[in-house]
Amino acid sequence: MKSLTALDQLIESLRCLPGVGPKSAQRMAYHLLQRDRNGAQHLAMSLQNALSRIHHCLKCNNFSESEVCDLCASGKRDAHQLCVVEMPTDLLMLEQTQTYHGMYFVLMGRLSPLDGVGPKEIHLDRLLKRAQDGEVQEVILATNYTVEGEATAHYVGELLKARGLKVSRIARGLPMGGEIEHVDIGTLAQAMMERRSLR
Repeated sequence: MKSLTALDQLIESLRCLPGVGPKSAQRMAYHLLQRDRNGAQHLAMSLQNALSRIHHCLKCNNFSESEVCDLCASGKRDAHQLCVVEMPTDLLMLEQTQTYHGMYFVLMGRLSPLDGVGPKEIHLDRLLKRAQDGEVQEVILATNYTVEGEATAHYVGELLKARGLKVSRIARGLPMGGEIEHVDIGTLAQAMMERRSLR
């Protein structure tokens, strides 16, 4: 069997990125080699640097260059609340709202038995230990409203409630500035079911 050429290896490596198929990977490889060799060199060094320096925070499981990330080390956060999210990007979005000031735990995924993702793969043992540290009083489940995200929230919620912890789930409904006629039926139905009284 013939071994892959350096170009073939580069193209194959680029395909590991989400949403990148064979044609896109080929275009990227040719661009880097033909038009931006300096960029390619910088990319290679940045990847190597990130792989050697970035690890998981011991407390929240997010990416960090230190054992405990800046957010977890901050004395300004509310240690009584722990928000569980699927991915680091979800944490960043919640931080941008500037409405939540508690701590986080990043699962780095969601339960998906068909894809071979079980409790071990999303670090549930670490989450349970973190949630039972004696400081956490409420765990807020902020997983996505997908089938897998809902299953994850239900599974995690049951585990935490069985250990006597207060568990809540982020609300869902109409988007800010959204018009009812343009909202999907599922979102509209959920908004109606989760309505609240005006004060």
